[in-house]
Amino acid sequence: MIYNLPPWLSMKQKYIMLCMMIVGSRQPGNNIDVYLTPLIEDLRKLWVEGVDVFDGNVQQTFRLHAMIFSTINDFLAYGNFSRYSVKGHHACPICEKNMTYIQLKHGKKTIYTRHKTFLKPYHPYRQLKKAFNGNHEIESVSKPLVGHEVYDRMKDIVTIFGKTQKKDASEKNIWNKWSIFFDLPYWCNLDVQHCLDVMHVEKNVCDSLMGTPLNIKGKTNDGLKCR
Repeated sequence: MIYNLPPWLSMKQKYIMLCMMIVGSRQPGNNIDVYLTPLIEDLRKLWVEGVDVFDGNVQQTFRLHAMIFSTINDFLAYGNFSRYSVKGHHACPICEKNMTYIQLKHGKKTIYTRHKTFLKPYHPYRQLKKAFNGNHEIESVSKPLVGHEVYDRMKDIVTIFGKTQKKDASEKNIWNKWSIFFDLPYWCNLDVQHCLDVMHVEKNVCDSLMGTPLNIKGKTNDGLKCR
């Protein structure tokens, strides 16, 4: 990590960027904690002890304290950072086990339903049965977990790095590992710990919407199994 910035940057917030590169052709998955450990140690030091930084404007040194208030990533990286299983029947970290799904018979894919619960209570779409799946959806959406609730979910989970044998289906847990971010003293007090990168979400949705009717090779979701 480099803390000394050129004078022309003037310590403006929009110019401060923390970069880290993981070497290799395959993503580390849940073993990303091996790479994050030095970063977490530096972030902990920045919060507890602070570091001496020279202010070029007033020509003197001051004690700098800093914190990370959230991560910004795509949905797969969200699973690696939050330690929530974003695949399978309970892929939504807000709904958790209250999520509803349909398993396609031929396509073998999981389809998630009842999205109208995210609308306002009296939204007109909630009353439309024929336009959707023929059901009314009057229930309200689950409340997102805050920091200390996430901590309670994973505090008793033992983290084992490396390749391990697959567990039985009965032993599966939607919270699969301890998050290394909880080594930061303030992480448990944050209401929003991880944010989704809108750019990646919009791109994936756009690829599917445009690629299917235009039959773009590699982008279309149409096929015999889907039909």
